[in-house]
Amino acid sequence: MALAAFFVFLLVSAVQMLECVLDLARRRGSISDDQLKLRMEITQLLKEASALSTPSTFAQAAKLKRLAAAKEKELAKIQDLNNKGKQSLHEQHDKILLVSKVLIYGVLILWFWSTPVTTVPKHLLQPFGRLFSWRGIDAATGRVAIEKSLLSHPYYKVGILPWLFLTSRVSKLLSEKLAPIFLHP
Repeated sequence: MALAAFFVFLLVSAVQMLECVLDLARRRGSISDDQLKLRMEITQLLKEASALSTPSTFAQAAKLKRLAAAKEKELAKIQDLNNKGKQSLHEQHDKILLVSKVLIYGVLILWFWSTPVTTVPKHLLQPFGRLFSWRGIDAATGRVAIEKSLLSHPYYKVGILPWLFLTSRVSKLLSEKLAPIFLHP
């Protein structure tokens, strides 16, 4: 049973890490070579304009500043076009990720619905043990009932729903902390 719990944790962690990586990629964005070249030209023009500070070179400085402003507008247009294309791509990735997440969670729930995922000692889940305990179907009545051995057994059997909740929270926290470390530029 512990192997099943570990498998579920790894699967949920992989989905959470993928979601975090896509979110980081969306926030960071990427700079194309054209954008980088324009930024370099703008900074060079502004440096040259600031170097021309005498009254006799005022016209040249103003011309360089106007040229830098025109290049900044061009850069803004390029960035706007790139952002529109990337935004729709990110929306598609988000939809695909959401659908795959729902499918994975649904398959896991169906797979482990009638069996507990793992067993945990009672003292670890002391105040909330009954919330995490697996409620099975009584074979005689066909109704949901708490297992009879739950009261005398020193372990709680943990079901898939609370395990998915716990693993998704833990893996989300881990992926938010680890993804920036692994994706450091």
